[in-house]
Amino acid sequence: MKNNTKIYRVYVFIVAFIMLPNLIFSQTSEVKTLKKQNIGGGTNWNYSEAVKISDYSELLFISGQVPVTIDDKVPDNIKDQCDVAWSNIEAQLKKADMTSENLVKVTFFVSDRKYLHAIGQLREQKLLKIKPAMTIIITGIYNQDWLLEIEAIAAK
Repeated sequence: MKNNTKIYRVYVFIVAFIMLPNLIFSQTSEVKTLKKQNIGGGTNWNYSEAVKISDYSELLFISGQVPVTIDDKVPDNIKDQCDVAWSNIEAQLKKADMTSENLVKVTFFVSDRKYLHAIGQLREQKLLKIKPAMTIIITGIYNQDWLLEIEAIAAK
């Protein structure tokens, strides 16, 4: 009985020694295709009540993008701030080899309710066909010159 236990341990050790490096260091050549299912939301809505993703290989979490241009300028109106903040979202997506089609969740932080119309226009222009899950929060923004901040999650 003791010999069988010894042989079994040696066998397990050899299998582990041979297989473990393959499990740890092997690269799979399988390319996954993202499956995205929009759940809920009317046909004219520019968002979904939920988005189910599966078979993804990458997730991208984009921190809040603020309306600051590359030369450190902040536009003085909400429409231009929307455009700049959204351009910053698109720049982060591009760096990750993604596009707005990969967005699954977008959160808008807005400093005042009076800017909701401009946020709605941005959503219509950029998100109507994509329909990611979405949240809009009316809140104080870190810098008083910023009227909004946009954060996003993308998958591919």
